Amino acid sequence: MEGPVTALSVLLAVTVRWAVSLYPYSGARKPPMYGDYEAQRHWQEVTLNLPVKQWYFNSSDNDLLYWGLDYPPLTAYHSLLCGYIARMIDPEWVALTSSRGYESHHHKLFMRATVLVADLMVYIPAVILYCSHLQGPSAKRKVLSLFCILLYPGLILIDYGHFHLGFALWGIIGLSCGYEALGSLAFCFALNYKQMELYHALPFFCYLLGKCIKQGITGRGTLLLLKIGLTVIAAFSLCWIPFLTDIEQILQVLRRLFPVGRGLFEDKVANVWCSLSVLYKIKSVLSPEAQLRLSLACTVLGVLPSCIKLTAHPTVRGFKLALVTCSLSFFLFSFQVHEKSILLVSLPACLLLGELPLMVTWFLLTSTFSMLPLLQKDGLLMAYVITTLIFLLVSVAGSSFHQKSSEDSLRLRPFCSSVRRRISWFRLHDKMVKRLFFSSVLTMAVLTVATSSLAPPPALPDLFPVLISFVSCSHFLLFFFYFSIIHIWDSVDAKNKKKGS
Repeated sequence: MEGPVTALSVLLAVTVRWAVSLYPYSGARKPPMYGDYEAQRHWQEVTLNLPVKQWYFNSSDNDLLYWGLDYPPLTAYHSLLCGYIARMIDPEWVALTSSRGYESHHHKLFMRATVLVADLMVYIPAVILYCSHLQGPSAKRKVLSLFCILLYPGLILIDYGHFHLGFALWGIIGLSCGYEALGSLAFCFALNYKQMELYHALPFFCYLLGKCIKQGITGRGTLLLLKIGLTVIAAFSLCWIPFLTDIEQILQVLRRLFPVGRGLFEDKVANVWCSLSVLYKIKSVLSPEAQLRLSLACTVLGVLPSCIKLTAHPTVRGFKLALVTCSLSFFLFSFQVHEKSILLVSLPACLLLGELPLMVTWFLLTSTFSMLPLLQKDGLLMAYVITTLIFLLVSVAGSSFHQKSSEDSLRLRPFCSSVRRRISWFRLHDKMVKRLFFSSVLTMAVLTVATSSLAPPPALPDLFPVLISFVSCSHFLLFFFYFSIIHIWDSVDAKNKKKGS
């Protein structure tokens, strides 16, 4: 890619991020909890003022009911670093207990700057490296792919310092380039930053296991497995050193990371359980234990086909497809899913933008739309509309995705050919796909306008969030089956030809 054009694309993307940061933040002037913004500030206060062994335990100085730390150690260390910097600027920002709910213009700029710096250090360089190493596209196409990924609204509007996604992307790049140990190290850091990276863990495991098996269990494969295993153990040990001296410390951290007592779901999240609850009150009929078992069984069934295929045929393209299908299965079927978890599906989907422009653009638009109730609650409705329109315009100009809706363009030829052996009249017409896409976009636009301008009926106060959840979930189920189909039906030879693309 050309340096000046790449620099300009990054500068424009950073400008959009900083412009969005000037909008209101989550929980502003809303006591007693003040929202996610306060959670990030409070973790700086706790990690800076308390000994490490008290970070995850309830005490008079660390009320776990008030945004208690519930992310892995790497997040805590990052908060500690930011806390040191905050104290140098203004000690009141992180004073123990007395700083709760602290709000000021300068502190807001500081908090926004910390996430922007994290993006510039980890996430954006990874996107640049990934796009620059794409095989096949011209330099212009690479820059346009870079621009589209950096302008994806979901990762700009929702807490845009995506440290863990940056590490995960470095891990994907490492594995794609044949550096299995370095890729494993980067993913371990991602997993130790946010436990939701478990959404991506199975594809990493299956791809690496498949590579070891392919190289021979008794030969090079064993050495590769040993190298990866030692890397993982060393990375986890490094992150968990302060907590390894006491078994109770380890158990308490794990209890904070996996609070299964919260229930199947809370807010109107666009997954299967929340959507089904409109018709069938699962939480009223099944016990919490039964809900947990049901969600686990459905999640396992959802990820199994892609994991088996990836282990048997570990290719880079299959790895990226498995990342999408597995993380989407976790989002749709797993226990206690947050609206923002769809971003864990969006990252690997972005990596397929050059190969499957229509479906990936469609998915990215839907994923942002699915978070509309959350964005509206945080005062980001206008930012959502503007960034979505910018992303859509850049996608149309960059990939002409609206022209690529044939069976071949959608990579559905093997599947459709299999279906036609039994149903001779079956055809996937590009006009039908285009109509579905434009109908979908129109539906999302109508619901956005209705949500922002109409009052729901008094008897149905949650009408619009429920509709958004149901429409989005329907789309995600379609995308889940689509990405699963092209992974399962894709020929090994075709994927090997595109290895590294």
